[in-house]
Amino acid sequence: MIPSAFEYHRPGDLSSAIGLLTEYGDEARVIAGGHSLIPMMKLRMADIGHLVDLQDVAELRGISVTAGSISIGAMVTQYDMLSHDGLAGDAPILREAALQIADPQVRYVGTVGGNVANGDPGNDMPGLMQCLDATFTVAGPDGSRDIAAREFYHSAYMTERADDEILTKITFATPSGGYAYEKQKRKIGDYATAAAAVLITKADGKVATASVAMTNLKDTPVWSAKAGAALIGSDCGKDSVAAAVAAMLNDIDPGADNRGPVEFKRHVAGVILARAIQRAWSRA
Repeated sequence: MIPSAFEYHRPGDLSSAIGLLTEYGDEARVIAGGHSLIPMMKLRMADIGHLVDLQDVAELRGISVTAGSISIGAMVTQYDMLSHDGLAGDAPILREAALQIADPQVRYVGTVGGNVANGDPGNDMPGLMQCLDATFTVAGPDGSRDIAAREFYHSAYMTERADDEILTKITFATPSGGYAYEKQKRKIGDYATAAAAVLITKADGKVATASVAMTNLKDTPVWSAKAGAALIGSDCGKDSVAAAVAAMLNDIDPGADNRGPVEFKRHVAGVILARAIQRAWSRA
């Protein structure tokens, strides 16, 4: 289908983009890669009067890898992350996850900011950013503010970001230890039936710290403190992995859809999470 008529804006800086959102209010939406918004507009599920394209806003690009910290601009594409040597070396879980997003054509255009800001429970980056304990910086007419990734998502497509705010960057401490991003999907390009992000550090042959998050198993990404706690102090043996899986299964709430019934999704979630824990432990 063809979207309804709209005005197209392409601001050259962040302040101009925020100004357009302030001026047009509910009639305006920003567009990054466009993989979520454009299909909704074509299907007339989104009636946008003013489309604000962020492609020319240089302030939203760039990757910074410094001692102990990583910052990623909101308009950085999945391809940009995959091709950045420093990021691949210091945060390899990002590369592992990005390689499983859709296909190369999508990764060339799809942005990390759009992936996390949209609030789509099927997107890969929100759960991963919760696993990394990332911070999202948003800017609006009243200035900028930082929001923890673990507090950003309220429900499907509903986030802590206000309509007149723009996500500008994502920051997190450089991860250490073992990592894994495991994903099961029906076909290339599809959303995950279930996906798991796991980070584990080891001390004296035991798990010292563990962070566990899953995707597309609730109307928000699920970071499970109890699942991580179940692994701490263990050697990731069968019983501790089973305890972590049980904790996560208690936190998720999948719904039936064309990826399968609830019982199947819960089964897949358990299998995928166990694989991710075991692979992260092997790399720790």
